[in-house]
Amino acid sequence: MGWKKLFESLIARDFQIAFHAHARAILAADFPRAVDELEQALAGATIPIEEIIAGGGGESKGTQRLRKALSAVGWIKTNFMVEKRINGAPRESQSHEVDHVRAMPDGTRIALEIEWNNKDPFYDRDLENFKRLHGDGAISIGIIVTRGTSLHANMRDLVRRFLDDRKIDGIEELRQWGYDPTSKQRAAILKRITREKNPRDFRDVFAEKFVADKFGEATTHWRKLADRVQRGVGNPCPLVLIGLPDGIVTFDEGKPALAEIEAAEMEAEQLSLF
Repeated sequence: MGWKKLFESLIARDFQIAFHAHARAILAADFPRAVDELEQALAGATIPIEEIIAGGGGESKGTQRLRKALSAVGWIKTNFMVEKRINGAPRESQSHEVDHVRAMPDGTRIALEIEWNNKDPFYDRDLENFKRLHGDGAISIGIIVTRGTSLHANMRDLVRRFLDDRKIDGIEELRQWGYDPTSKQRAAILKRITREKNPRDFRDVFAEKFVADKFGEATTHWRKLADRVQRGVGNPCPLVLIGLPDGIVTFDEGKPALAEIEAAEMEAEQLSLF
């Protein structure tokens, strides 16, 4: 596998890919199969806009489907226990859990975390975990998948398009799409659209408020991750950064996209009864 061909199909679809500390060479030489698995899983990733709205900004079902696709081909959750001994006696131990680890037949491993929409300090946790695990010889490369620049920057336009397509002009109409703003959010929206001086359009106000509350600058997105890596967080672990583009958001599912969310909520409610 040539270097220029790594993640070629993803790059063609505007995924952002960045390699650090010789990660490109290591992947091309030692992990071509893992690259193919990851590329195929990401190539099939879509997130219906209805899932973003109904999920209130939390991890979408689309992201969960990506996790399942990775797990199905061997990228599984793994807990690493690193123990230090002096003259055979245990003196210190540390546990590091990684959501997706691909173990190869020769014992080498790749670690991967997906940060769709968390608080940005989670990057520090992930990168420090990768650094320690690499230093202890547990992993060869660390990979982080996150919201890319286009997805983060265009989220308000995506939400506004959803409102336009569905002709939503009031808070009550959002309920049928699985989202009910809090009383505080309702008050803030109502204040802006009913003020005497320069009242604003509901769709603009809701899109702005929703995105600011759920996908703000202090959440996990490409710039926050790239800034940390440039400062050396996680160094010297070889790293691959993958940014999800706005093109993975789809608009043609409609109400059926909510069925999976409703089923998951019902399942969770039933489990809570036991």
